[in-house]
Amino acid sequence: MKILARDEWSAERPLPLSSEGSLRLFFVGAGSAFSKKFYQTNLLVTKGDTHLLIDCGTRTPEALAFLGLPVTRIDNFLITHSHADHVGGLEEVMLMNRYGPKKKPSIVISRAYQRLLWSASLRGGCAYNERHDDRPLEFEDFWVPIRPKRIPGADRQLSIARVGSLRLTLFRTKHIPDNSASWRDSSPSHGVILDDRVLFTSDTRYDPGMVLDLDRTYRFEAIFHDGQLFTGGVHASMEELSALPAEVKSRMYLMHYQDSVSSQVERAKDLGFAGFSEQWRHYVFD
Repeated sequence: MKILARDEWSAERPLPLSSEGSLRLFFVGAGSAFSKKFYQTNLLVTKGDTHLLIDCGTRTPEALAFLGLPVTRIDNFLITHSHADHVGGLEEVMLMNRYGPKKKPSIVISRAYQRLLWSASLRGGCAYNERHDDRPLEFEDFWVPIRPKRIPGADRQLSIARVGSLRLTLFRTKHIPDNSASWRDSSPSHGVILDDRVLFTSDTRYDPGMVLDLDRTYRFEAIFHDGQLFTGGVHASMEELSALPAEVKSRMYLMHYQDSVSSQVERAKDLGFAGFSEQWRHYVFD
């Protein structure tokens, strides 16, 4: 993996939505839900002519604008769970696309999660803008769903989807509520494996079995893991993750951190991590 130097992107020179063929990860943000110094942890993935935005939080349209990209330029989405720092920008995406270029982007989503996302998060702001055949708008008036296919017998409800040249493997994580014993009694929350090479956990509590079991199967080149700077609540902490094997930590980059992260850079190195994920940098896998 190569980490490219941070570049300057703007409306005159927008962030590219393609690569020369390599798998590229670009953190539109790497901060926690309430960070004021960093944007929220949302990930733009490119490979050849394919691009995918994983999560679209409240501040993501703002971050994309600074990178020269209006939200209508993003064609493919995947949402890991329904907290506002992961879904809060979707209403803008939906309304801008419907009443601007009049297009429907694609979204990787199961039927079950589509029902939850629409009814509990998106319906109120989007359904009642129009009526057709005496009904309000529905989810598929805004989106073209791509349905992941469940892997029979696989743990954590592993499922596979393809977006262009990208192979995506989704799995359940243990995130909320804070008293859930495992992913099985947690609310829907997903991590993503990219091209069988890279693990992106999105939000998860400390769940060492998840990381170790998946890594035994895939032997990841890099692991991007939820890693807040204090222990408690519904996110894994750097201190908890320090108990993982040294070889695993050496491939692990922490994300979803608080504004005080600069004071913890040396501590992360001392604990054996590869470091913190940095927003507006490309992580390149040739």
